[in-house]
Amino acid sequence: MLQRETEKLRGDIEKMRSELRHVLYEIDKVTAGQRLDLNLERGRIRDELANQNAETTNLTNKLDREIHALRAQLEAAKYDVIKYCIGTLVSISAVGLAVLRILMKHYICFG
Repeated sequence: MLQRETEKLRGDIEKMRSELRHVLYEIDKVTAGQRLDLNLERGRIRDELANQNAETTNLTNKLDREIHALRAQLEAAKYDVIKYCIGTLVSISAVGLAVLRILMKHYICFG
């Protein structure tokens, strides 16, 4: 009777071990699936981050080119303004000298 009881307990223990192995196998399967999903998500996020980084770099380069072009236009406009100011001053000086010459001639003739 004691031997039968011992055999029954051994059978129950083996049954429990088998169930435990099955549960551990299922846990490992789920863990592996989650690990795979996590690695896939990590790769997707890495790719998305690389794409955004490339897009940011492209936009930065485009802005730098546009800023450089605007600076070049500003320099050209500045030189045009200086050129026209000098031309205006020379013209005013020429007109002033002509008026002065006319006044001096007029003063000498009628003086």
